[in-house]
Amino acid sequence: MKKTIVLLAFACGGLAVFAQKKTTTSATVSFDATTPLDALPKAENKTVIAAIDAKAGTVMFEALVKSFGFSNPMMQEHFNSPKWFDSEKNPKASFSGTITNPADVNFAKDGVYKAKIAGALTLKGITNDVNTDATIEVKGNMLSTTATFTVKLEDYKISNAGGKLAAEPTITVVADLK
Repeated sequence: MKKTIVLLAFACGGLAVFAQKKTTTSATVSFDATTPLDALPKAENKTVIAAIDAKAGTVMFEALVKSFGFSNPMMQEHFNSPKWFDSEKNPKASFSGTITNPADVNFAKDGVYKAKIAGALTLKGITNDVNTDATIEVKGNMLSTTATFTVKLEDYKISNAGGKLAAEPTITVVADLK
């Protein structure tokens, strides 16, 4: 009987902790490096892992670089090449950060909240600090999030292909988490 009570207590405690963390394996990360010279460097990855831990105030996402899809196969080949993202050596892009204004986001109440996010973005094996604003919508047991930010390609030692890539492409992350 004692074992049953202990196991039940651990199970209930585990559910309470789990309820604080929302995850998905189908977040979308869009990469837009279009320029007046080239409208093709635009890609999307819809198989991104994302999580928000409401209790800890942490956010993260992780994407396989090879899973970014382009309308032009040649562009995808360039994107994965050593001059750009070098997906053979660095197969993942990731972000790990925190909500810096946790008092402004009430995960227990339905509504739309503006969050400030600070963290570290790793591309091509290089990690740099990123700060961005995000929108978090709480609706029942679901969270919907959107964040958009720019990065400097030179900070990640990525060539801008003679101006064919924007020097500061826009990255947009959209996730519906349960």
